[in-house]
Amino acid sequence: MKAVVIFESMFGNTESVARAVAEGLRRHGSVAVDVVNVDDAERAPGDDVQLVVAGGPTHAFGLSGQRTRESAKRQATGALVTRRTGLREWLDALPGARPSAWAAAFATKAAKPRWLPGSAAKGAAKRLRGKGYRLITGPKDFTVEGTEGPLSEGQLARAREWGAELGATWMSAVDSRS
Repeated sequence: MKAVVIFESMFGNTESVARAVAEGLRRHGSVAVDVVNVDDAERAPGDDVQLVVAGGPTHAFGLSGQRTRESAKRQATGALVTRRTGLREWLDALPGARPSAWAAAFATKAAKPRWLPGSAAKGAAKRLRGKGYRLITGPKDFTVEGTEGPLSEGQLARAREWGAELGATWMSAVDSRS
């Protein structure tokens, strides 16, 4: 069983969540998990990948675009983690899924104001579903304090737990199809 966690991260917060999700997935001993910056991701997951987990920062109520990434670049006080492409573009170029392909999506978004609508996770989940992936669960958001972070208290623990839940649900789904 192999999973890949593909992430876009401007300031490092989404990357931290991606790594924590992977830690949770790895609690299932038979699962191999790669964590890949979207800049370095292959056009399509390998034939050995059965689960794709995609995550990115929420910009302007959804997935980042060229303009919002340029804005993030201007706001950055340090080097950006993802520099060349965005999760939106990667998902749009993704070929259709194999029948056995599963997916999940997550995002980081501002903790305040709480009423702020939108989520990159919802956009990523919609694109994955449109490519034929079966979603294991609904999209998940993790919060950051301010534009550059840090992650809100407890978010990495939540991400590890969500990863473990994903793994358990995925294993159960695969077992039921066998």
